[in-house]
Amino acid sequence: MKAVIAQLNLTVGDLKGNAAKILDAARSAAAVNADLLVTPELSICSYQPEDLLLRPSFIAACKSEVETLAANLPPSLTALVGLPWRDETGLYNAAAVLRGGKIEAIHRKMDLPNYSVFDDKRYFEHGNAATVFEVGGVRVGVLICEDVWLSRATALAREAGAQVLAVLNGSPFDTEHLAAREAACRERIEEQGLPVIFCNLIGGQDEIVYDGQSFVMNGKGEVTQRLPGFVEVTAVVEFEGATPKPVRYNTLPSATADVYSALVLGVKDYINKNRFPGIVLGLSGGIDSAVVLAIAVDALGSDRVRCVMLPSKFNADISLEDARWMAGVQGVRYDEIPIEPVYEAFEAALADQFKGYPVDASEENLQSRIRGTILMGISNKTGHLVLTTGNKSEMTTGYATLYGDMAGGFAVLKDCDKELVYEMANYRNTLGRVIPERVIVRPPSAELRHDQKDQDSLPEYPVLDEILSLYVEDNLSAAEIKARGLPGPDVDKVVRLLRINEYKRRQAPVGPRITPRAYGRDWRYPITNGWRE
Repeated sequence: MKAVIAQLNLTVGDLKGNAAKILDAARSAAAVNADLLVTPELSICSYQPEDLLLRPSFIAACKSEVETLAANLPPSLTALVGLPWRDETGLYNAAAVLRGGKIEAIHRKMDLPNYSVFDDKRYFEHGNAATVFEVGGVRVGVLICEDVWLSRATALAREAGAQVLAVLNGSPFDTEHLAAREAACRERIEEQGLPVIFCNLIGGQDEIVYDGQSFVMNGKGEVTQRLPGFVEVTAVVEFEGATPKPVRYNTLPSATADVYSALVLGVKDYINKNRFPGIVLGLSGGIDSAVVLAIAVDALGSDRVRCVMLPSKFNADISLEDARWMAGVQGVRYDEIPIEPVYEAFEAALADQFKGYPVDASEENLQSRIRGTILMGISNKTGHLVLTTGNKSEMTTGYATLYGDMAGGFAVLKDCDKELVYEMANYRNTLGRVIPERVIVRPPSAELRHDQKDQDSLPEYPVLDEILSLYVEDNLSAAEIKARGLPGPDVDKVVRLLRINEYKRRQAPVGPRITPRAYGRDWRYPITNGWRE
């Protein structure tokens, strides 16, 4: 048997565009005399279509498009295509076996995930039967994503005579993603001894990024072939009987490189699939906006990226120098719009309202909101989407201004803590220096008052980020975190700030999810909340 894995970048709801990509992959597979084409989960409509699945017209259109696709496939090829399938028993996350110009069989996903970013039980019924078909002299069992995580589906496939498992996946990226997938497949292989073809989706879908990194495992649980991450690609998988032949593949990139690639893909697809002409961002001369600029240019090219420096009297000269240098080396449009006259006008307008109150963060936030207003004005006029530059450490503690630096359409670093931002800056410079060293080593500052440093208000970032990881991602209590040696006052401060700033995070733009516990789909805490540990 010869199979082709079609690791495709598909778009939710673009049925005809997705079908065209599948058909192109099918024709390429037929050209190399392949017997089988494997596509990702729900490939005709892409994953996750969310409440589109509640619309009967959407379900009917998916079925019609798959029937048309089946009729146009090369006659020598069998294809596995994902679709939502409705019959008299309900709606299913399904995979169609397409052969001979028609839908020959339907596999219904058995194990429906309902945790983290997954919400399958909101829409689908459980399947309860194996689907096995013969192609190229080999009996292939069909699984869909979570089916391979649990024993029942693989056991049923083996009982039905499967010799190889073909798994259609919409498995999102996070920093623990690949190890978990391979571990799940090895467990099933240990139980059943069946080789696995694991075909995963790639692309950005709102805040989720699918990384691909499809692979093949033999009956011993050894990876015999791995596709690259974050790129659309097809790959031939050759078998001797039911045993996949090993293929040389590249070593896995570093975790930081993976995250950077995920953010680039997330930005690229959010902008392109939503048809924005480009992006605009506030370039401050600091580390966060420097990394966002690098990601944006790598995603879109310099001609679609626009930067604006919005200096006040509190900005250091080196901030302007570094912003100009970064814009120049990246070849993007760069403008400077001083905000001091606008700030003075705001102060004058609010003078009576502020009378009798001490100077505090209110005056600082005015500066941030002026910058946000200017950037949004440029966005409205040009159609360029504003990328915000705040990171997860800031979002955790509320060290961000609602309707100021939080104003925008896509929050690139929303799920990246400050230490990871520094790691990405250093990584990106290994590919070509685009961030000055002094931006990386300089103490971070919002520059909203004289001689301001982030650590005037927050714990040191290594401490803050460790507390954040333990509390948000590992669900440890404040007492448990203190028992690990973290400073008690810092722990209490971070937990308190996290709690009181939930209302801000709820209003933040979407941004790429790269950890197993991102603010948004994974983090669902009530804003109005009287419970305390």
